[in-house]
Amino acid sequence: MSTRPDGSARPRAAVVYNPIKIDADALRAAVEAAEREHGWAGTLWLETSVDDPGQGPAREAVAQSVDVVLTAGGDGTVRAVAEGVRGTGVPIALLPAGTGNLLARNLDLALGDIDQAVATAFSGVDRAIDVGVADIVDEHGASTSHVFVVMVGVGLDAKMIAATNPELKKKVGWLAYVEAVARIFKDVNALRVTYSLDGAASRSTMVSTLLIGNCGILPGNVPILPDAKVDDGLLDIVAMRPKNVFGWIRIGTTVIWENGVLRKSRFGRRLLAADKSVRPLNYFQGRRGDLRFREPEEFEVDGEEMERITSLAVHVDPAALIVRVPREAEVHSVKADAQAQAEAAAIEARAAARR
Repeated sequence: MSTRPDGSARPRAAVVYNPIKIDADALRAAVEAAEREHGWAGTLWLETSVDDPGQGPAREAVAQSVDVVLTAGGDGTVRAVAEGVRGTGVPIALLPAGTGNLLARNLDLALGDIDQAVATAFSGVDRAIDVGVADIVDEHGASTSHVFVVMVGVGLDAKMIAATNPELKKKVGWLAYVEAVARIFKDVNALRVTYSLDGAASRSTMVSTLLIGNCGILPGNVPILPDAKVDDGLLDIVAMRPKNVFGWIRIGTTVIWENGVLRKSRFGRRLLAADKSVRPLNYFQGRRGDLRFREPEEFEVDGEEMERITSLAVHVDPAALIVRVPREAEVHSVKADAQAQAEAAAIEARAAARR
């Protein structure tokens, strides 16, 4: 904390921002207004760069004993700042400015409202969430470790990230990923992976893509990992292995209808449990996974293209990141849970009546 002339302590914020992604003048004006309103000391401003997308500035903010780190940028900036503050107890506040804004979406935070985001940073409540840690060995044998707050992907997902046109992404947002998939679809081969979950015996399988997530909503609010929660101490995994184009159509149906609708009610979940057909999506949960690939494979972390990898070890770091959220978020969450329970009960009652 900083100190007032009278000797009393005042809280202080830091802003880690990507100058390419944000309107720095508008952000500075909003932050200065919040400083005055809440009586905080002058904010520490730290800019990211190509060489340091946020880890260094975040560690500098922690070293300066700030009370909150405002994170202004896209998913890459959020991931880098999370890596820098992980385990320190210093909260981050999200000022989403990218295309995906995936962590903000998964936390049901407002997008595109800079004043509300800044207000949350200065007056919100803190929520502890998990982070994932990915230890990789690349195709050259080098070992590195990366934190992720949303998900990592291997296979088609990572190839899609690598093939996405950045200029098109600026113009149409997440729809650029669809164009990338359409362009590379015929050239994507299944990959062979040997895996172990939570220390169990190793198994081998063929998949088209693997996603390992801390939370489950993709761009376009697609619920790819429907049971994933940011604070359950678990990682969620989905393996996709369609045999042909009809398999991909079935995956789309599964994600939109089953994940987006049926899984939200108790009756819908019972219907899914009773379905014994072979499914193109296989789901797993665990605290740790170890994976080895027959050949080097494309790899992405929170939507960021990385080096090709030959092995991947992932584990969850529970409650390692503190995120500041609006005070009313807890009230909305309770109301939403009650509404979902009521809707599920009504669906089940109607089904029982028909029987």
